[in-house]
Amino acid sequence: MRANHDAGVSRWILRAASIAVCLLAWQTASTYHANLGLITFANVPPPTEVAAAAVDLAQSSKTLSHVTSSLRRVAVGFAIAAVLGILLGLAIGRSRRIGDVLLPPLELLRPIPAVAWIPLAVLMFPSSEGSMIYITFIGALFPILLSTIHGVEHVDPRLIASAKSLGGTRAAILREVILPGAAPAIVTGLAIGMGTSWFCLVTAEMISGQYGIGYYTWESYVIQRYADIVVGMVAIGILGMGSSFLLRQIGRWLTPWHSEDGR
Repeated sequence: MRANHDAGVSRWILRAASIAVCLLAWQTASTYHANLGLITFANVPPPTEVAAAAVDLAQSSKTLSHVTSSLRRVAVGFAIAAVLGILLGLAIGRSRRIGDVLLPPLELLRPIPAVAWIPLAVLMFPSSEGSMIYITFIGALFPILLSTIHGVEHVDPRLIASAKSLGGTRAAILREVILPGAAPAIVTGLAIGMGTSWFCLVTAEMISGQYGIGYYTWESYVIQRYADIVVGMVAIGILGMGSSFLLRQIGRWLTPWHSEDGR
């Protein structure tokens, strides 16, 4: 137990040291306007300026509106993507015929980047809010869908055959065999989809013109508040990492048979 505790502490120290070294390198490069040929730090704000901008954002009266607007858009878009992605994934994974019908158009849409959806999203939805939610939905849908299909297709067929031989109905097999077997892959897809949804947030909130962390980041670029750009990027990273981590923890709780430590 003591050895495990010491090992855990050492890992956290190593991770903190890694971040500290990166911040020091960034501070040095920005302070001395390092020019590395392919990239230059002449206009990149140092961490000290970014920290000051973060304090200003935290004290701003608009901060809560920015954060809650982004959280609402991601939550709604992700929730719709999760329901639709899992249902479609289960159907496609269980039926070759359904897969032949649905997969071709989905595979055609999958490589289209979120930014390319903006003009069509504006035309399809009467409100900018609907357009932004749609962009975050598109970002989350395909990782969830493909992970669900992969999980269903890799359920051990012997388990399905055993359930059938014991008289299990299609609904019972789906509930007792397919879903538990595919659950780890579905959880992974949900975590990836959440991260992708946040990734698409800046693209989505380019439509907004009012509130949101993505809009704040884009606005900072337009008016050349470079430190604020980094603050917005870091805020999106923290929110995305935190929400993905929360999903993975919930997934571990729901799938104890697949936990890393085997307990």
